[in-house]
Amino acid sequence: MSRISYRQALHDALRSEMLRDDDVFLIGEEIGLFEGSYKITAGMLDEFGPKRVRDTPIAEEGFTGAAIGAAMLGLRPVVEIMTINFSLLALDQIVNHAAKIYGMFGGQTRVPLVIRTPGGGGQQLGATHSQNIELYYAFVPGMKVVAPSTPADAKALMLAAIRDDDPVLVLENLALYNTVGEVPDDDKPAEIGRAAVTRAGTDITVVAYSRMATVALEVAERLAEEGIDVEVVDLRSLRPLDRDTVIASVRKTNCAVVLEDDWLTYGIGAEIAATISDGAFDWLDAPVRRVAMAEVPLPYAKPLETAALPSADDAITAIRETLDAVARRH
Repeated sequence: MSRISYRQALHDALRSEMLRDDDVFLIGEEIGLFEGSYKITAGMLDEFGPKRVRDTPIAEEGFTGAAIGAAMLGLRPVVEIMTINFSLLALDQIVNHAAKIYGMFGGQTRVPLVIRTPGGGGQQLGATHSQNIELYYAFVPGMKVVAPSTPADAKALMLAAIRDDDPVLVLENLALYNTVGEVPDDDKPAEIGRAAVTRAGTDITVVAYSRMATVALEVAERLAEEGIDVEVVDLRSLRPLDRDTVIASVRKTNCAVVLEDDWLTYGIGAEIAATISDGAFDWLDAPVRRVAMAEVPLPYAKPLETAALPSADDAITAIRETLDAVARRH
């Protein structure tokens, strides 16, 4: 095990796969000479050369389409889109081509494509650069979407994404890049579509992903000091979604709170709440509560941005209100 940052874990996974498989190459804006906006590709151009680390013009639709074509012909491109907000410029290529080619061609060709892109607010980047729009892609059959919350998962899920024969979007939250954790030194990939119970508990289930999965663990530790035993489920994968792990946890604790960094309406949390209703309704002692960001374009001003984003205190309030409802029922 090594103790490294989330940023370094992503770098190590990319480098390892490029050393293992000559068909893997990187493509995106400023990933070569500039080494990427967030330095994930530092040193890659010098080590692998411009054929496998390809700087592109500012043309997301164009270079994403080129990567899709390369994937159809047997290569394994890893596209870096500087921010998930810019992926909207490649939406047609991702949704109408990458996600659908395998089905529309009757399985004659696959698209082993990875799109890695950061998202999330809290960095004062303004409303159009701070969105959590992973739902757009998790909504689409034919896509896989993973959202690692720890350095270990960042490495293992990136390895899995590159080796997968289907298009995978890897969501990297900006607030996580400098977080540090234990990461296995081996190159064992994770299983896409498998959630993790990152903290066992008996009183209430908290379901989260990406940055909010780390917030959930912080909340669980704070509440443990008060004698409240929180179980934390980190989704890790948004499509496919591990419904069984969520349902099993709620059947054990009998209540749940869902944390998400995006807007409440039509969000990932709505899907989780519906999943719990379908699979654990008879076990619920209180309605499922959801914590999400304010339904506004994220402000630039730091106090307003902080107020709009969901916090640990928001989660604690929702957990206490849920447990109070349980106590009143009993």
